[in-house]
Amino acid sequence: MKFTLRLIDWQASAPGLTSAEEWQRWAAAPEVPDSELPLAKCSHLPMMTARRLSSGSRAAVDCGLAVLKRQPVDALVFTSRHGELERNLRILTAIASDQPLSPTDFAMSVHNAAAGSLTIAAAQPLVATSVAAGIDTFQQGLFEVLAMMEAGHQHVLLVDFDGAVPGHYQSFLPGEFSAPYAVALLFAKDEVLSCRYELAEREVMPLPQSMQFLQGALSGDPAFQVQGAQGIWHWDRRCG
Repeated sequence: MKFTLRLIDWQASAPGLTSAEEWQRWAAAPEVPDSELPLAKCSHLPMMTARRLSSGSRAAVDCGLAVLKRQPVDALVFTSRHGELERNLRILTAIASDQPLSPTDFAMSVHNAAAGSLTIAAAQPLVATSVAAGIDTFQQGLFEVLAMMEAGHQHVLLVDFDGAVPGHYQSFLPGEFSAPYAVALLFAKDEVLSCRYELAEREVMPLPQSMQFLQGALSGDPAFQVQGAQGIWHWDRRCG
């Protein structure tokens, strides 16, 4: 299993990390972001839209809008391991206690809510899809990016995100990142970055795959790794 891509542009948000300079410093000495720190306020998302979105979706749409304002984008791929987990817990809790459901929670609880919100906020009818694939959600989303490119879309924006994992679920995800974050990556088809997969025993990584990828891409190292569910995704920088 092997494929190649080129990273054109990016935007990311995590607790305590917003600007490109902050992310560059973090990439040189990566640490798990402090979940007690707040996410930066949205810079591109209208306030009324932001109020309707959960923490991760809000960051995802804002990061996506930032890239859309700088670059031409032909298609969108949104990846989220947990989706609208915060909303769905509130819905389940309301049902269990025989309480009325929030109309906003109900309407925005679907997995593609963030993707739809981005196209609406950007006023661009872009082709969009949403992917969830467990631990390997980000890496599997890249196959969707490649499929988009094979269909003729030259510049595909992948936005990987998750919201805050409610305490109710954190015992099922020991040692894993549970704060809201978003990483938007604009890809083109090229041979600058080459990826191959190797089966290996899984190591619990405290960072989501997209943040592992961004750290490697920003580091300038000729090669870096992204941990997967049952193996390792090896990335190599071919040229330029």
